[in-house]
Amino acid sequence: MRYFVTGGAGFIGSNMVDRLLSEPENEVVAYDNFSTGRREFLEEALQNPRFTLVEGDTLDEAAMTKAMAGADFVFHFAANADVRMGTEHPKKDLEQNTIATYHVLEAMRANGIRRIGFSSTGSVYGEAEVIPTPEDAPFPIQTSLYGASKLACEGLLAAYAEGFDYQVYIFRFVSILGERYTHGHVFDFVKKLQADPTKLHILGNGKQRKSYLYVKDCMEAILTVIRNANEKVNIYNLGTDQYCEVNDSVGWICKKLGVSPAFTYAGGERGWIGDNPFIYLDTKKVRSLGWKPAATIEEGVVKTVEYLLANPWVFEARD
Repeated sequence: MRYFVTGGAGFIGSNMVDRLLSEPENEVVAYDNFSTGRREFLEEALQNPRFTLVEGDTLDEAAMTKAMAGADFVFHFAANADVRMGTEHPKKDLEQNTIATYHVLEAMRANGIRRIGFSSTGSVYGEAEVIPTPEDAPFPIQTSLYGASKLACEGLLAAYAEGFDYQVYIFRFVSILGERYTHGHVFDFVKKLQADPTKLHILGNGKQRKSYLYVKDCMEAILTVIRNANEKVNIYNLGTDQYCEVNDSVGWICKKLGVSPAFTYAGGERGWIGDNPFIYLDTKKVRSLGWKPAATIEEGVVKTVEYLLANPWVFEARD
């Protein structure tokens, strides 16, 4: 099987590249513009003769169409994942998420490829009225530009499945943690505490309830779905069967770092515009296929801190 992975040098994409290459029958092409992806994440893959790296942008449809030739399956992970600052650059979510997804679908059509796995988000549920939130929950008003752009992508995927006989796999993630993680609350808190271990400022009131999933568990969930689900449009929540408060996560981080800072809070139940104060997805559907996460949320947070401590270069790279 020949896989084409957009965002293949990113956090989730590079983990998928390595997971696919662990199976000797697979060939993988990673496509990335390196705006946030890192070549260092592909060091192992670049030693593999079954791997090809193409530097390119998902907004360049012609280049992507050429690079995609010969693929059997597309994983589309490239996206703008900056949820927090969405209102400062609304065009970025439209272009890098929705329009880029249209280009991916058109590149597939030009190459006769009809199977795609897409990284959506639990943010499409907005502030859900049903907790834990199942895949068929009614959609409320969208609360973030990121979530709105991803929901638009889901609509495109479903329309292409109907219009052009695609088979699409839509994965609504909770936040993903683990090795190669370079943005989000664990990254921010570790960076702040290394700069000043005596204090930590926390957005919101610290009582926001969130669910997280370890990246290697996420990879196994995705592969379980694409190998066992056979509908035209397959929509799956991916997450754990637990959630934590931001304060819990802060406590695990501080314990791992061996620090006891004074906490200050910005206040309010939201950390930023569009922040959902309670995210907890129902994952019975993916579990029915035989998958379950191996790591708890706490273990995922600790593994992330361990990775950041062992790879301090990621802080400089992000800056």
